[in-house]
Amino acid sequence: MNALNIDIQEGLRGAAAEFTRDPAVRAVVVYGGEKVFAAGADIKEMADMSYVDMAARAGALSSAFDAIARIPKPVVAAITGYALGGGCELALACDWRIAAADAKLGQPEINLGIIPGAGGTQRLARLVGPARAKDLVMSGRFVDAAEALAIGLVDRVVPTAAEVYDAAVAMVQPYVGGPAAALRAAKLAVDGGLEMDIAAGLAWESQLFAALFATDDKQEGMAAFVEKRKPKFTGR
Repeated sequence: MNALNIDIQEGLRGAAAEFTRDPAVRAVVVYGGEKVFAAGADIKEMADMSYVDMAARAGALSSAFDAIARIPKPVVAAITGYALGGGCELALACDWRIAAADAKLGQPEINLGIIPGAGGTQRLARLVGPARAKDLVMSGRFVDAAEALAIGLVDRVVPTAAEVYDAAVAMVQPYVGGPAAALRAAKLAVDGGLEMDIAAGLAWESQLFAALFATDDKQEGMAAFVEKRKPKFTGR
């Protein structure tokens, strides 16, 4: 069920670092297989942990998921089966989410006497709004793919689990040959701006915008426009 134990959390962190560094990686699909995306944390691993134990671990748990969110490239979650608890939080760390029609998503931690601890209360509220986030977090209920699409928790639903991975690849395929620096800047502008007031966000956008005028891709993109041809971006 792809339980997100400490080893898996650190594996996600390592993968995020690798994908961030490797210029050959132009987009990322997070996929758990046709059966299940991730059914949540490893409860057996956490059951005997004390406050002192979790106080020492909670920051690393959150930052492992944040490493996925900070990959400076397009990232899509391909959701099959269950995306619950930490699994839902992992999906929330991606730029987009595609789900099978029979998928179930939710933050059921309240039923264990705890709350989400890897971004579930924060990213979920920013994505679907505070009222809906409180409903999901405080009730612990699951939502099906249709409701998830309606509230903006997922971006697309496909009929079967067998179609999810290919649909996710198709979603990010247009970015693979795109201007990597500009795509990185776009993601930084949106994600960073959400943490700022409008004046700071506009200043942040201006800095990123101006910096792109130092890239080869800016030169190529504008030359191609003037010459009425398709640009050939190099990612530089």
